[in-house]
Amino acid sequence: MPSLEEIVATIGDANPEQAAFITDVLHRMEKAKWTPTVGPQADAYHCEADILLYGGQAGGGKSALITGLALMEHERTLIMRRQYSDLGAIIEDTLKQNGTRDGFNGSAPARLKTSDGKHIDFGGAKVPGDEEHWRGQPHDLLAIDEASQFLRSQVEFLMGWVRSTTPGQRTRVVFATNPPEKPAEGRWLFEMFAPWLDILHRCPAKPGELRWYVSDELGDDVEVDGPELFKVGDRMVQPLSRTFIPAALADNPYLAGMGYDARLDNLPEPLRSSVRDGNWMISHEDDKWQVIPTNWIMAAQERWTPAHPAHAPMCSMGVDVAQGGTHKTVISRRYDGWFDELISVPGSDTPLGSDVAGLVIKYRRNQSVVVIDMGGGYGGAALEHLRNQFNDDGKTIRAYNGANKPTARTVDRTMAFKNKRAQAHWQLREALDPDQEGGSPISLPPDPELLADLVSSRYNTTSGLIQLEDKEKARQLLGRSPDKGDAVIMALFEGPTHPTHGKIWGNALKYSDKPRVIRSHANRRR
Repeated sequence: MPSLEEIVATIGDANPEQAAFITDVLHRMEKAKWTPTVGPQADAYHCEADILLYGGQAGGGKSALITGLALMEHERTLIMRRQYSDLGAIIEDTLKQNGTRDGFNGSAPARLKTSDGKHIDFGGAKVPGDEEHWRGQPHDLLAIDEASQFLRSQVEFLMGWVRSTTPGQRTRVVFATNPPEKPAEGRWLFEMFAPWLDILHRCPAKPGELRWYVSDELGDDVEVDGPELFKVGDRMVQPLSRTFIPAALADNPYLAGMGYDARLDNLPEPLRSSVRDGNWMISHEDDKWQVIPTNWIMAAQERWTPAHPAHAPMCSMGVDVAQGGTHKTVISRRYDGWFDELISVPGSDTPLGSDVAGLVIKYRRNQSVVVIDMGGGYGGAALEHLRNQFNDDGKTIRAYNGANKPTARTVDRTMAFKNKRAQAHWQLREALDPDQEGGSPISLPPDPELLADLVSSRYNTTSGLIQLEDKEKARQLLGRSPDKGDAVIMALFEGPTHPTHGKIWGNALKYSDKPRVIRSHANRRR
């Protein structure tokens, strides 16, 4: 390996400013006790957020980030674990990076004073109230390892003492953690970083993107536009920035290829989803009146494959029409229980009924049933164009109006529906039910907007009738219209829907006999 002097000599003086910068970086690296690995760990190290959530999968270098920041960037650090006895490994890592045990006091709570003036405290807070041991003790870095195990009240108390009197010294909070193993555990963390963790969030944030928040007069989080002072009650408040940077085992060069991934593969659920997969949605809790459970939809998206089944033709197309405006025309194509990727076109590109009809003709195959939404009054022109084009009397080009009377009951025959919209939504719920005989046959494309659309509907029961909340409630929840969800629901509502294979479809075509139409998971007779 070349010496530092040899590397500096190769820089030359073609660009003095650049050469000086590189030389300074190299000298700092030579003196550094720790440097982050390239990738998410380096992104987290240099992140400008006041409050950072770093983690996900096990083995992503979370604890190393904490000790590295404490030794390199901060004067006074408090490193916390819920169980004090769990601090052993991170204390030893800190001492190893420091290069000496000089200045270390192992008496609880442990403390390290380094030769270059760093002060690092190690603490635990097993019982609510233990965190008050740190009352009045300021730290410019609060690093909470496995933060999902803490209570929100404990974390908020500790955050209240993050400050510094040293000019230019940065203050920050770092939560380094895997997702919680149980929905009720660490729910506060999921809520605090919902724009990054909740795939159903109406305004999602990208990893590393900064968002700013203040606490209102009730202590609730309020997102604001930026770092400028924000008025809360009768005072001006400085917003604090947050972000999330995901970490994965593959990002850690020290563990990659060491067989650790095989050990994670053999963990039991839900520990495997938390530690191996870094699945934050384990903290998501469905509304008790949500029509379709989130996990059922996610399972259907996991079953999806890019190629449509070779044994079946296109059965139906659900068309949610937008003519102009900010909405989108969406087409969902169904082959048996497999749904193709959604076709989404801005409404400005389909201002006329003929434009929508042309889109349908372009993607239609196998004389499939076409279901056009008439609820908003926009589908009439497209319906007329298609019926004229195919000389159809309504057998394959069908109008769908959710306000019309229902035509069925629930699969167990115990409940009726308020209208066709409630029936169509419920039939998709029944089709996605994993507890039916043979499991659910439905495969949905892995589209985040589709997932959000399908979980946005709520229902209630009145006088033995299932009815849905007004669609405007779903629009308010999403911040847009659930066009993709509506297209999928319509595609299932009409056309043949039972699981099948090539021989059955062949016989149906051979004898000019339509496949039997059986909804959801009713008894499937051949």
